[in-house]
Amino acid sequence: SRMLLLVFLALLGPAGCPRTEPLSRSSQDPLFHGADRYDFAIIIAAGTMECFWQFAHQNGKFFFNYEVQRATGIGNNRNILVTASDPSGFQLGTSQDVRGQINFLTKEKGFYQLCLNNQQNHLGFMQVYLNFGVYYEAFDADNKQPEERKELNDTLEAIGVSTHKLQLHIFHMWRFYNFARMRKASDSFLLESNYHYVNWWSMAQTCAIVLSGVLQLYFLKRLFNVQASSRQKC
Repeated sequence: SRMLLLVFLALLGPAGCPRTEPLSRSSQDPLFHGADRYDFAIIIAAGTMECFWQFAHQNGKFFFNYEVQRATGIGNNRNILVTASDPSGFQLGTSQDVRGQINFLTKEKGFYQLCLNNQQNHLGFMQVYLNFGVYYEAFDADNKQPEERKELNDTLEAIGVSTHKLQLHIFHMWRFYNFARMRKASDSFLLESNYHYVNWWSMAQTCAIVLSGVLQLYFLKRLFNVQASSRQKC
């Protein structure tokens, strides 16, 4: 039975490090690239690491923002190690703080790896808000063939460039909006934690004051009882 248990654990692989692998290309199903931008919150268990993959084309601008919204445990350490790597496995940037960002240019096409490591906190989980993706500033008409560009009207091309600039401005507004969401959520969790902290300490101090008053009254009453009994004996 012990041998079967060891074989079962070996088949499961290393525990405590769940990953989200990118889908591989097959003859039937095409490779799934996913969306260009994501924003969500994730809970990372104690002593584990979570990894994600984001597809990007060449000459894109990659951004990765994170913020630890809350953390549990004895030390209440909110620092988390974040790394970003290119499709070849070369590390492009690291950050270890409560909040941070990693920005770089995508020099090759493929899946870029983003990992969050909670190995330092062995007794509590972390809730981390993530906002990452890739955007391209070059207008699509610049990548067309010369024959196709000749057929484009100058007015339509100007409208396309203006529309693309407007989309970029809206995108950057969306990024600032996500920054505000991250800070607002972190402040909300901090206020809630401080509220419970103040309530518990107020209750503990109230109980300590009442208990000290009862003990003082008890010892004073006992002292006067001893003096009264000694006078009666005299």
